[in-house]
Amino acid sequence: MTDKTVIVNDKMQSGYHYELAARAGKDFDPEFRPELTPKQMLKMGIFGGVYMRDCGKEFPKDWFAGARFQKAGSCEHDPELNYFGVNASQPLAVWRKKGWIHPADPRGWFQWYCRYYLGRRMSEEDARQIKRWKTMRRHIAQIKKNCVSGDLACRRVQRQALLHWAYDSRKI
Repeated sequence: MTDKTVIVNDKMQSGYHYELAARAGKDFDPEFRPELTPKQMLKMGIFGGVYMRDCGKEFPKDWFAGARFQKAGSCEHDPELNYFGVNASQPLAVWRKKGWIHPADPRGWFQWYCRYYLGRRMSEEDARQIKRWKTMRRHIAQIKKNCVSGDLACRRVQRQALLHWAYDSRKI
C-alpha cells in the first residue's frame, strides 16, 4: 500500500482499501460533468440526513462541516433534512434487489461518486455509474417541460432526486 491508499473501516465496510489514481476533483471522464461536489451535496441535504455519517475518516473533514445530518444515534430518514424537504430515495434493499449496488460501494452511487471524486478509478464500474448518472437527465427535461424557470417548488421530488445525482436543478 502507498500513501495514495485509502483504508475503509466503517459500519458497512471493514478492511476495504482502494488506490487514488487521479487528482481529487480532477481528471474526470469527459462524459461525466457533475454540477455539484460531494461537499456541496452533503451541505445542501441529501438522503434524509442518514447517509455516510460514519465515513468521516475516509473523506475530507471539511465535506462534513455544515452537512445536514440527523442527530447522533438516530437512524430515521428525515425528508425535512433534504434540500427540497421531500423524500426522493428508495431503501437500500431496493437498490440491492435491482442490482444497482457494486460490492466495492455498498452504499450505492453517491459513495461511488465520493470515491471517484477523491481519485479512485475502476474502469468498468466507472463506466456503469456514469451511464446511470447520464440517464438522470430525463428528469431535467421533465422539469423544463412542466415548470416555470426558477420555481423550486415545482417537481420537488424530481429536483431532490437530481440533487442525489450531483445535478443542480436550482439552475433550471
